[in-house]
Amino acid sequence: MTVSKVRQWAESSAAGGGMCPQRLILEHVTSRWGVLVLLALDERSFRFGELRREIGGVSEKMLTQTLQTLERDGFVHRDAKPVIPPRVDYTLTGLGREAAGRVRELAEWTERRTAEVAAARQRYDEVRASGSSS
Repeated sequence: MTVSKVRQWAESSAAGGGMCPQRLILEHVTSRWGVLVLLALDERSFRFGELRREIGGVSEKMLTQTLQTLERDGFVHRDAKPVIPPRVDYTLTGLGREAAGRVRELAEWTERRTAEVAAARQRYDEVRASGSSS
């Protein structure tokens, strides 16, 4: 993505008073829970409760909203089976698998670079602390 593409996205958002479609999709895929849902479903299908336990720390409401958003965007398939008790399974669509692969690449890169980021933060904080005490 070039700077001009970023500017184009920003300008189209400002002109229309809302987010451009690309930014909205990016927000959904990279949201706090969207990332974790995509990564989990990339491993296998889950029922709601299983997925909530797998992710950990997400409320029912937030997981429901995230799944609905990702389903609406075409990333997640919700399969409700007409049995008693009701059974609903969540899986990734082809588009969802593609997005999850990209998100996984970023997550793996983040894991590899965590020590470097931590060191950069420490240097930054030390510079700020020494500058504020002068």
